[in-house]
Amino acid sequence: MTSRGAAHPVPGPALRAGDERLLEQYLGHLRVERGLSANTLAAYRRDLRRYLADLARQEIDPAAVRPEQLGAWLQALRTGSDGGSALSASSAARSLAAVRGLHAFLDAERVSTTGDPARQVPAPTLPRRLPHPLSIAQVEALLEAAGRPGTGRDSTARALRDRALLEVLYGLGARITEATGLDVDDLDARERAAVLRGKGDKHRVVPVGRYALEALDAYLTRGRPVLAAHGPGTPAVFLGARGTRLTRQAAWQVVQRAAEEAALEDVPEPISPHTLRHSYATHLLHGGADVRAVQELLGHASVTTTQLYTQVTVDSLREIHAGAHPRARRGA
Repeated sequence: MTSRGAAHPVPGPALRAGDERLLEQYLGHLRVERGLSANTLAAYRRDLRRYLADLARQEIDPAAVRPEQLGAWLQALRTGSDGGSALSASSAARSLAAVRGLHAFLDAERVSTTGDPARQVPAPTLPRRLPHPLSIAQVEALLEAAGRPGTGRDSTARALRDRALLEVLYGLGARITEATGLDVDDLDARERAAVLRGKGDKHRVVPVGRYALEALDAYLTRGRPVLAAHGPGTPAVFLGARGTRLTRQAAWQVVQRAAEEAALEDVPEPISPHTLRHSYATHLLHGGADVRAVQELLGHASVTTTQLYTQVTVDSLREIHAGAHPRARRGA
């Protein structure tokens, strides 16, 4: 009897004896040297058996695969012309990742006669997933939940911090690292502005709205001094329980706790700090902001990235149009 939770052999096409030994040698390497889980190893086995079987059908030695042959195999995965089911771009990319590892292993072991052919084969282009922004009412519920004091030491100070953190993520469209990287001197209440340090150490100045200013003022006046008393002193705006700069991981937990407390309905995916940034951009565009202005506010290097949000607003308008216009309704 197989014990519960034990890995089961993954069925697949029959392989040549040499390919079977190679597969087991490589999987053993992954299990011992990299400590991969049984489920991950099963997925690798499945993908590699399909690959090695296709090589055997063409009488190609795995140690002598050329880049163009590997590229042809990847195309065959998408169409199913290798004899298996056609795969999506994401599934084909997963299979290619397994094959990349195998060829890197053969190259490192000096078995390959063609080096590492996978280095020259690009992964399939994955469709860009549209973000799922929160509604304004959902954002307000999330912000309110973040500001409710919990229990334990410094609960009021932490509630003020958490509310201010979420106001910064949504009110400034800040990335989580930009929010946790804020120093007190980066805030200018008189000018209603803040300096955010983005990717590549690029700085940008963004406006700070009234609600974010009020939340920051309350935290800096009544919350931060309490937390700072536990630490050695730091210029950071957001502090943890020990009075040191709040870590990115701890900031994530703040957002997750607020999401659990708010218990929002009709949210298609888990709420993360980036959800608030998505919502910031989408709500700006809904409000009539120019896409170039939103690009600057978000710190995007290319307007192409920002235009992803314009698609979200177009989709929303399309739904409204489809439900309201007499010539757009189904069956009309």
